[in-house]
Amino acid sequence: MSWVNNYQPPPTLTPQFTQVLPEAELYGPTPYDINFAYPLHEETLQSERIKLVPFIPSVHAQTYWRHVGKSPKDIFRYYPFVMGTLEQTLSFIERVLRRDPNAVLFAVIDKTRPDTEHPEWGGSLAGVIMLFDTSPSNLSTEIGFVVVFPEFRGTHVAKHMVGVLLRYLLQLPSQSPPGLGFRRVQWTTHPDNAASLGLAQRMGFKVEGRKRWTWVLTDELAEMGPVGREGDPAGGRSGRDTAVLGLCWDDWEGGARDKVEAVLH
Repeated sequence: MSWVNNYQPPPTLTPQFTQVLPEAELYGPTPYDINFAYPLHEETLQSERIKLVPFIPSVHAQTYWRHVGKSPKDIFRYYPFVMGTLEQTLSFIERVLRRDPNAVLFAVIDKTRPDTEHPEWGGSLAGVIMLFDTSPSNLSTEIGFVVVFPEFRGTHVAKHMVGVLLRYLLQLPSQSPPGLGFRRVQWTTHPDNAASLGLAQRMGFKVEGRKRWTWVLTDELAEMGPVGREGDPAGGRSGRDTAVLGLCWDDWEGGARDKVEAVLH
């Protein structure tokens, strides 16, 4: 028996979140193809106060970066990485999200605050939220990259954007408004991120456990976790655990839907 392994490792082990694409690829194709495997139900993805629409880099990215670019390390302090430039952010959206048909990034529009620069939006860009790690065969997905701009924190935005997304994921396609009929929605976060844990639990998620040493942290976030083992392939860089929460179809039917609808109304 003979075998070979012709794999060639990349010249550097730069985290995919911080790699930058060529300039011609940063904003994706024209017209913009969200390349998402599921239908978007507009009536389900909005409340009286907010709406979720596909994040289109050529439309939303400059406004997004105007809010985030002031203090990216502070905004991403509980993440395993910091996207410190607009180019890194655009590369992440294109490479990791748009090219994956089971992932999508939404722009969160606060309908209660008009934007005079962009009246066509029907409100102001208040943050972003994404779906990823979707398993069509298991009817499961994860909510992530939850960013609410500092100017919109402490308002209705966070609860409403999570609420309409849960309704979209967990309602059956035959119900009104229609959903995707998933069985499980996952939420993960840094165990010390009290705001993220609190938001998830208020919206019906249940704490399921803690995954230890889930992430190798980038150097900017080294202080957010313990140092790894000296001599390992990551150079002993710091790591962090992840708190895992879930909201499943039986939770939804057993009271979580009523909780979400009460928030949205």
